[in-house]
Amino acid sequence: MTLEKLKQATEEIAQYRQDIIKRLLQYAGTDLLLFWGTNKDLVAKQEKLWQPLLEWAKEEFQTQFVKTQQLDVPIQDKQTGVRLKLFLESLSDKELAAYYLAALNMRSVLLAAALVKGRITAKQAFEAAYLEELYQAEVWGSDDEAEAKRQERLQELCDIEKFLHS
Repeated sequence: MTLEKLKQATEEIAQYRQDIIKRLLQYAGTDLLLFWGTNKDLVAKQEKLWQPLLEWAKEEFQTQFVKTQQLDVPIQDKQTGVRLKLFLESLSDKELAAYYLAALNMRSVLLAAALVKGRITAKQAFEAAYLEELYQAEVWGSDDEAEAKRQERLQELCDIEKFLHS
């Protein structure tokens, strides 16, 4: 992702800010970090990478996030949405643009929040966001196309991180 695309996204955020926030709030219920595996080795990795981020999010948003090992979307407390909305509204247009693009890349508004707030680096965000995919590649092997796609996503997150600090 080029710096020019990120600047353009910032301009679009300024124009459609409330719509973007509304979309992100709808997206929050299906956050990646809320859906845990059942395989004990994978769960151990999730516990190591995801649980500290969920604890940070609990502190940051002053709310508990309900996780599941099922396919059903876990029901969150109403205050969760209110707190997340306040957080999103507090972001500058630049931060919200980075947040939005990171959330889409990682399928996680919580990881995007941690990245934008400097709680984690782009590399840490990538490892958390693609934990299951990386685990599967470790167990079953990886192909060149999947690896190239992962490297592209990692580079995009690194570009977002650089943009935030520019």
